[in-house]
Amino acid sequence: MKTILRSAIVASLLGWLIWAYMALCNRTIRWQVEGDEEALKVWLGYPNIIVAAWHSTILLLPSGWNRIIQKWPQQKTRSAMLISLSKDGEPVAKAIKHLGLEAVRGSSTHKGKKRDKGGMKALAEALRILKTGGGICITPDGPRGPAEIAQNGPIIMAQRSTAPILPYAIVSAPRKRLNTWDGFRIPYPFTRGALVFGEAVIPTDDDDRETLRQRLEDNLNVAMTRAETIAQKNGRS
Repeated sequence: MKTILRSAIVASLLGWLIWAYMALCNRTIRWQVEGDEEALKVWLGYPNIIVAAWHSTILLLPSGWNRIIQKWPQQKTRSAMLISLSKDGEPVAKAIKHLGLEAVRGSSTHKGKKRDKGGMKALAEALRILKTGGGICITPDGPRGPAEIAQNGPIIMAQRSTAPILPYAIVSAPRKRLNTWDGFRIPYPFTRGALVFGEAVIPTDDDDRETLRQRLEDNLNVAMTRAETIAQKNGRS
């Protein structure tokens, strides 16, 4: 069964289905947006940018891209998303290509694990994109967690490219949450949603890596809490 699910043909089909479902949710969920004015100032103030969102919200991430970010002026030279190098990440990589996004393939190397699952190669490619005026979307707790605990990947990228990190929270209600490591969210079409841009993390020479990592985690969690509050309130109305 795993061999069938991970075949190239099936991955392409799943990629198309994932993209179609993303598009359906994007068009039918009624969205409330917060923080976009401040986020736009960050976008315009830097030649490159890193957008960070928790792994559980992957199915909704393109909604913010299509509705908000893609319409901002001074578009970046390249726009990409960091996707796991595993076969499970292949359908998602194919899905985002329908949205005009590049897929940078690789997984973060966690503490205590010696094997690098394409992490160094992905970091190098992400830095090339950022240093030429591009934008990268990353799930800082992916691909295996712990859930909603930021890893060092986006911090290393930010420090080496002087790019700001923009926290990006997007949720809908009602929705289905799976019993997975990240509590993966499956949005329902024709519901209510909230998209909240959090306070940007701007790297400076005075900040150490752990300070920036914790700031990203805190800012993203604050944005998620606000998005959940809005979505739940509107979902009951």
